[in-house]
Amino acid sequence: MAITNSDIQYRFSVVAATGDSQAGTAATSLGDQVSTTQITDATMNNLFDDVSGAESAAGDVEYRCIFVLNNHATLTLQNATVAVQSQTSGGASIDIATDNIAVSAKGSGSAQAATVANENTAPTGVSAFGAGPLALGDIGPGQVKGVWIRRTVGAGTSALNPDGGIIRVTGDTLP
Repeated sequence: MAITNSDIQYRFSVVAATGDSQAGTAATSLGDQVSTTQITDATMNNLFDDVSGAESAAGDVEYRCIFVLNNHATLTLQNATVAVQSQTSGGASIDIATDNIAVSAKGSGSAQAATVANENTAPTGVSAFGAGPLALGDIGPGQVKGVWIRRTVGAGTSALNPDGGIIRVTGDTLP
């Protein structure tokens, strides 16, 4: 049976000794290893917090690292790509970059993505930020690939409810 949308999971990142060993949150999704926590779709603040009045007035740039997990038991997601599918007009802008660390097993003890000190620190060792599509390569069963998301709030950006975007992974699979 082919890979379905439910086989592709988006998970928070976490600083941990090994991947897939600790729960993660949006606020601590700053790279290193894949967490055990799947990102809930269509939930307020599922990746970034609300933009404060001060952040809106001055402008703000924040980063998060998430992982794309192929949770299919046997099939490889081939030629996978990630792109910003849509975003709210007039709000913050969303861009993505791929981490330069190769696809790895979800339980790996080696770093699976770069790590940043805080949400306002730009990651190094990533591709150029843009809307995509960006190549992820082949993601085998039980493997992950790191993706960085940058939210840019321009100075004077009006508050919107809801404000956000949709990121989508696509790829091929053998039948």
